[in-house]
Amino acid sequence: MLRTRAEEVAAVTDETRSLIADMFETMYAEDGVGLAAPQIGVLQRVIVVDPREDESVPVALINPVIVMESEETDRAEEGCLSLPGLKEIVERKARVVVEGLGQDGALRRVEADGLLSRVLQHEIDHIDGILFIDRVSPLKRTLLLKRWQKMKPEAAAG
Repeated sequence: MLRTRAEEVAAVTDETRSLIADMFETMYAEDGVGLAAPQIGVLQRVIVVDPREDESVPVALINPVIVMESEETDRAEEGCLSLPGLKEIVERKARVVVEGLGQDGALRRVEADGLLSRVLQHEIDHIDGILFIDRVSPLKRTLLLKRWQKMKPEAAAG
């Protein structure tokens, strides 16, 4: 499911808002900073993010699209709630502007840099069927996947 492009949400409904509430609850319970609907088994283009920095506020976006990105890039370590224990340096655009629908169905525009920019890009990748390990070199990806195979039995037992 994580490799499948999620479906557009046709209309923002109470069911959509309930999904968003569940996603925030799951993200906070797992101490994450972002979550995409496919990570909880729902193939819809819905993401929630909360980098929990000084002036950040939680954001939920439905059908988000990156409408602008800087030429400048930034490299930082990323992990993923879907691949617990794996982390790697990933290069992403330093700044992005993302548009999507808010929980009220109105168009929302988010201008982001720093961690918020990184988290938005990471979660939008998820709804496109892309994982952070797809953003590293083939050699690093192979090493990460081997490490993941060794860790999976431990994760299942723990």
